Amino acid sequence: MEHSHPFVPYTPDRYPEAEMLARGRAFYEHVDRRRSVRAFSPEPVPRECVELAVQAANTAPSGAHQQPWKFVVVGDQETKKRIKEAAELEERQNYEGGRLPAEWREALAPLETNSDKGYLEVAPWLVICFAEKYGVAPDGTKRKHYYVNESVGIACGLFITALHHMGLSTLTHTPNPMAFLTEICGRPANERPYILFPVGYAADEVKVPDIVRKPLSEAMVSLDRPS
Repeated sequence: MEHSHPFVPYTPDRYPEAEMLARGRAFYEHVDRRRSVRAFSPEPVPRECVELAVQAANTAPSGAHQQPWKFVVVGDQETKKRIKEAAELEERQNYEGGRLPAEWREALAPLETNSDKGYLEVAPWLVICFAEKYGVAPDGTKRKHYYVNESVGIACGLFITALHHMGLSTLTHTPNPMAFLTEICGRPANERPYILFPVGYAADEVKVPDIVRKPLSEAMVSLDRPS
């Protein structure tokens, strides 16, 4: 087949069936141990760990390979404090100010979340993923981006998994509205905050909600024809 654009050979890894299944089971068991935490240790984490997680996220597939994401890494304590204070201001409107509808509050109840976001100052790193609503060419013209939410969501999933693989913890924090992150991080108009990730080691003896993930029978529907 002839191509009008540059293409290169690609040979993905392939394993014997038994090894393939063993690798799949091991990976599932590893990621099944991942949990979101809301209590972090202030112990320093090498910046390179965060960079490696972003590099992993950057391998995500994206619509038309436009890679519509930007990961802003914050380690400065004063900036983390500003983010924490702004996030709590919005969350107090959600939890104490009645902005969250009753149905949403009921869904959150088992997790016992509240407007206290002190962990945003404790975690050694904050990483804010911004979604690029559109691209900007060198001459300033706008370039449409396709499947932005889907692409950025996949990248964030890889980011979370990479952190877990290194023994680090995080949480997907989405204070609403999040415009304060655009201002504090000095991001341009074509970017909007997508997820705020505190990154670090889980605090000693941290506890997490006793939740159960739905079984495969509920997560997957098979359309295979009976044999």
